[in-house]
Amino acid sequence: MSLYPELIASVLYQATGSNEIIEPVYFYIGIVFGLQGIYVTALFVTSWLMSGTWLAGMLTVAWFIINRVDTTRIEYSIPLRENWALPYFACQIAALTGYLKSNLNTYGERFCYLLMSASTYTFMMMWEYSHYLLFLQAISLFLLDSFSLEQSEKVHEVYKIYIFSLFLGYLLQFENSALLVSPLLSLVVALMLAKCLQLNVKKGTFIAKIMKVINFYLVCTLTVTLNIIMKMFVPHKENGHMLKFLEVKFGLNMTKNFTMNWLLCQESLQAPSQDFFLRLTQSSLLPFYVLVLIICFLSMMQVIFRRINGKSLKETITLEDGRIGGRPEIIYHVIHTILLGSLAMVIEGLKYLWTPYVCMLAAFGVCSPELWMTLFKWLRLRTVHPVLLALILSMAVPTIIGLSLWKEFFPRLMTELMELQEFYDPDTVELMTWIKRQAPVAAVFAGSPQLMGAIKLCTGWMVTSLPLYSDDDLLKRNENIYQIYSKRSAEDIYKILTSYKANYLIVEDAICNEVGTMRGCRVKDLLDIANGHVVCEEGDKLTYSKYGRFCHEVKINYSPYVNYFTRVYWNRSYFVYKINTVISFQS
Repeated sequence: MSLYPELIASVLYQATGSNEIIEPVYFYIGIVFGLQGIYVTALFVTSWLMSGTWLAGMLTVAWFIINRVDTTRIEYSIPLRENWALPYFACQIAALTGYLKSNLNTYGERFCYLLMSASTYTFMMMWEYSHYLLFLQAISLFLLDSFSLEQSEKVHEVYKIYIFSLFLGYLLQFENSALLVSPLLSLVVALMLAKCLQLNVKKGTFIAKIMKVINFYLVCTLTVTLNIIMKMFVPHKENGHMLKFLEVKFGLNMTKNFTMNWLLCQESLQAPSQDFFLRLTQSSLLPFYVLVLIICFLSMMQVIFRRINGKSLKETITLEDGRIGGRPEIIYHVIHTILLGSLAMVIEGLKYLWTPYVCMLAAFGVCSPELWMTLFKWLRLRTVHPVLLALILSMAVPTIIGLSLWKEFFPRLMTELMELQEFYDPDTVELMTWIKRQAPVAAVFAGSPQLMGAIKLCTGWMVTSLPLYSDDDLLKRNENIYQIYSKRSAEDIYKILTSYKANYLIVEDAICNEVGTMRGCRVKDLLDIANGHVVCEEGDKLTYSKYGRFCHEVKINYSPYVNYFTRVYWNRSYFVYKINTVISFQS
């Protein structure tokens, strides 16, 4: 568990004397919301740096807020690690954008480098999956360097930041082996080795083109080889379930495993729904993003082919050139957004990484005179002076978009802000109250991971599982506890629960009597498949099981269930059973 965010929050809470002014939970929420402000500010600055106008930043913020259902999960999942980490990643992106600019002075370059170093390391400390996101960024920079669209020295300075952050993170995360076997480290080391072996050849020649291909192949081969070697010699258990999940997700493997099938059924791990694209289209974000991406991508390819053919290009790009694809920071963002978008098209939960940069890239494009000038140069516009028209459109188009967004979405936002919502779940409140008043302080509760997380937060009592899905051992533990909803004997369930030292069992009526919207995705269905109680190939016919479903049978209060479990509390949603000790069982 990555608890550095909570550690930092608690230090700030004590150091600022806030413990005398505000409750800890509100202080915590305030910090997370403040980080979201930094997140949006970083996107604002990035768009401004790319376009040269603050209008792009304002339009980025407007699109981000309007599409907040698809840009952030802060509204309904405050403590998520990504809510702590992504603001620092946005700052790193802003710093990298400035660092890659060709016309940056020495002081600006130094500031961007320091900010990038600090934000990269902080990002890595906040989120256990951060190195995967930085791996995609490293691939983007590698492609940028391969096509000679920026000086190699700058890109390799970024690689050094990655290595420094990885090893410092390894030490401060108590020798986290996941960082040593991460693909990011393998790729960066391979890139640096390839640079040492690279020969100086005149650009544009046939030999130079062959060397580029060899270098590309060498980097890919070295990355895979180094990663395999590291995994052979470094003990690790990091995210083994992720690889299995991806195999099943892409149809490379079939499984009856409960955990894998349960993950596949989660809405956030499905492909994006049509509603997602419809929402982005209604706010005019998606059409402008596609337009900007196409123009930038085609311009980038045009520049790359000219460089491959050895044609000399001006180092300083002017507005009249109409060559937006020659700017290294733009090309980096195009490659990066394509990589993130490809992942978001497969797994909907990853849209929260991609959509904010869709807002930023679309806003930059419509506010950039260079983009319009590039388009006009392709169209060979003669009737009107193209530079003048590009300048006019770069101000008129975002203004029109802003006014239309204001007219359509501002009243909705004001209405939502005026709505006062209240949490209402009396059954859960009654359960928490009973635990606080009646349960022994040393009691250990067993049940679904989601409910156990709520009990841990609301009461502080010990629980057997938590809703964390980044650890193989926890996933296996969750699967075992879920067996209370399977067709297993009372003795089997008793042995499972006592192996985790549980004293109380909580059965949720919503899971036991679940009517799932997605066929075969109910918890009890997945358990039946994993336990061999359903033959999927024969039309979901039930195979013989001499035991009824435990969560149903235990409510009837007959032997042998009453020998193992004693009901001590119930309401409409929850049934709490005390797990009898061995002595009471024998009697």
